[in-house]
Amino acid sequence: MFKKFLKYSIPSASAMFVSSLYTVIDGIFVGRGVGDLGLAAVAIAMPATIVLFGIATMFAVGGGALVSKNFGAKDKERAVYIFRQAFKSIIILSSIISFVFIVFSEYIVVLLGATENLKELSAEFLRYYSLFCIPSLLGITLNGFIRNDGGPKLAMISTIAGTVVNILLDYIFIFPLNMGVRGAAIATGLGQVATIAIILPHFLKKKGQLTFGNVKLEMKVVKEIITIGFPSFFAEAAFSIIIFFYNIVLGIYMREEGIASYSIINYITTNIYMMLLGVSLGAQPLISYYFGARETKKMFTFYKFALIASVSVNLLFTLVCFIFGRNLIGLFTTDKELINIAYIGLNMTNLAYFFTGLNLSTSMYYQSIEMPKFSNLICAFRSFVFLPVILFLAAHYYGTNGIWASMIFSEILTFLAVNIVTNTKTNTKKAISV
Repeated sequence: MFKKFLKYSIPSASAMFVSSLYTVIDGIFVGRGVGDLGLAAVAIAMPATIVLFGIATMFAVGGGALVSKNFGAKDKERAVYIFRQAFKSIIILSSIISFVFIVFSEYIVVLLGATENLKELSAEFLRYYSLFCIPSLLGITLNGFIRNDGGPKLAMISTIAGTVVNILLDYIFIFPLNMGVRGAAIATGLGQVATIAIILPHFLKKKGQLTFGNVKLEMKVVKEIITIGFPSFFAEAAFSIIIFFYNIVLGIYMREEGIASYSIINYITTNIYMMLLGVSLGAQPLISYYFGARETKKMFTFYKFALIASVSVNLLFTLVCFIFGRNLIGLFTTDKELINIAYIGLNMTNLAYFFTGLNLSTSMYYQSIEMPKFSNLICAFRSFVFLPVILFLAAHYYGTNGIWASMIFSEILTFLAVNIVTNTKTNTKKAISV
């Protein structure tokens, strides 16, 4: 069982880590090629791009959980039908979002906290990023279904290939062609196009059980996919909300310097967040499959593996940042004061991710057993309930250090509250008995 867990979780976590590397390298290129204002401008637009990732993950996890459950229950026809419903839905939805974000990019970045100095650059990045909404959302969604169709290695390969393309184009567009943040956005989109080019043959040549086919949208099925997958969207939206609150508070207390330092922290910590997400996504097909097969013991075993893996991964990452943090930050900026501010913030933020990993794994477990209300509760605690209150109070009374420490207390309180309010063993018995 441990080998099976590694078979799914290692490719998933590796793919997420490599894909997040492009975010880091993108930040380095933007910081060096555009400057600190460029970093801050991308940071302002980041909540919107995270929401897009969340929408795609919602369909990937919600649809994937239902697909694996039906595979476990030996109902392949139903699994394929659910996949086709999700595929058609994401194409329609991404087309609408692309239009809205392109047309209203300036209004959106202002709502996200852009100052007058950042508005134009932030809007430019979001506008060009949104041109590639369809391939971006489709690539993430199809990757999720491939994992549930027994192809975690292919999902990893396609993600890595897209990342390599993105990095190469990033350099070309920002430096030789001097395209600024517009070039960074276009490079990201073309990287997703490369990912899809590798994914499509799996479905077109019928290498797995899932295949393309025309279906009439059935809102009952789409609703079921969204209901189960919504916590994944909520988790990303929660991350986006966290960034939004931080940008607002840092803008008040530290202006552009604070936003730029937080942007660097996010570029680096995106790696650990995506790896923790990858661990939970790797466990999801296995938990969903054995949920369909009604094998409770195996479900719990894979859940425990995910918890242990998330703590282990975060411990390694925290040590690396503590030892080499200043060097990593120095890749983004040469401003010594900015490096010092970001280094303190980075190491304090990493402590919070120990509990973030546990919360993400628990949230994914509840999605896998079709009890998304508890996953939504976790997300609500993390973003709406604890963080805003702690953040504003800590900023007022303890200044910059209070701002950096806010996420630690928010995640710990979420972890404690969830374990008080819910019980995984009791809820699993209820889910199995339905």
